[in-house]
Order: sequence, then structure tokens, then C-alpha cells
Amino acid sequence: MNPTHLHLVLNHIPVLGPMFALGLLLFAFWRRSEDLKRGALGVATIAALAAIPAYMTGEPAEHTAERLPGVSESLIERHETSAAIALTGTLLLGALGATGLIRRRGRHPAPGWFNASLIVTLLTVNFLMAWTANLGGQIRHTEIRANASYRGASERDQARRERHHERREHDDD
Repeated sequence: MNPTHLHLVLNHIPVLGPMFALGLLLFAFWRRSEDLKRGALGVATIAALAAIPAYMTGEPAEHTAERLPGVSESLIERHETSAAIALTGTLLLGALGATGLIRRRGRHPAPGWFNASLIVTLLTVNFLMAWTANLGGQIRHTEIRANASYRGASERDQARRERHHERREHDDD
């Protein structure tokens, strides 16, 4: 497994973890379950911890990706900048999650301000991670780039259909 593959494997945890943590936390509020709230805090903490190796493998992955055809250095740089911001937010989320877990060891419910700050942080981190993941995807997935042109593919398909039709007519003769 090379650094690029490792980066691609690891980056899913800090992207999906906060989404899962937010859903679990909202479900915990609905069910009024302190156990589910602790679970959401644990997921947030794990996602933050996973963000560190995902970020650290980004630079070696860049060295591999920048040599590939069709890869834009500017897209890599935008992804890298966004990843640094997302990492900061995720580490803040992890600190909140760990603090909440420590405070809830005695089964005391968290104060309202803590829950509000946790939800705001989760929403922010989910946005940052989704944005960063989108930028990372654009590096190799040209079809999701804002300036993607689908006209070229349809023209190739049309030309292929015409050649196939011409061959069939020729074969029928």
C-alpha cells in the first residue's frame, strides 16, 4: 500500500465520522439518552484522532498524484489549504468530545451551552469536511469539477455510434 492509497483509505473516517456523530447526537437528544450522547462524543473524538494520520498522509499522496496526467497543482493546493482548516476544526471537535466524555464519567448531564457548542462545532466540521472531500475528489474525478465538460464525451459516443452503424451497413452489403 503506497501513501496515496493510505491517504484515500484514512480520509473517509474524519469525513464520515462527524456526520455519524451529529446524527447520533440528535437521536440521543430525541431519546433523552445520556449513553447515546456519550457514544456521539466518542465517535467525534475518534474522528478527530483519525484526521491526524489522514492529514499527515496528504503530503506524500501529493507527490504521487502530481505526476499523474490530468492532475492540477492548483486543485491539490486548494485541497491542502482546506484540509488544514478542516483539521483545525476537527481537532477542536475532538477536544470537545474528549472533554464531554471526561465530564460525563459521573453520569452528569452536560450543560446546555456545552451541547449547543458541540452541535455548532459538528455542523461546522461537517461542512468543512464535505468541502475538503469535494476538493480532494476533484483532483482525480474530473467529472465533479465545476468546469467539467460533458460535451466531449457525448461527441465521442456519437462518433462511436456512427462508426458502428457504418460497419453494420457495410456488413449487410
